Amino acid sequence: MKVRADTSVCVASGMCVLNVPDVFDQREEDGLVELLDEQPPQERHEAVRMAVLGCPSGALSVEE
Repeated sequence: MKVRADTSVCVASGMCVLNVPDVFDQREEDGLVELLDEQPPQERHEAVRMAVLGCPSGALSVEE
């Protein structure tokens, strides 16, 4: 799995950080999503998928 984040559509809601804080963070200056781990371990895949589905702006995606 490879995670992608599009900061041009991110609305800085922070839902991804709440769901998977070891994969996502928010930039200090504007709160936009920041990827901490583009290729998370297998045990994080389901949580990452849930974060992608819960992103209100559709800024997150995964490539299987």
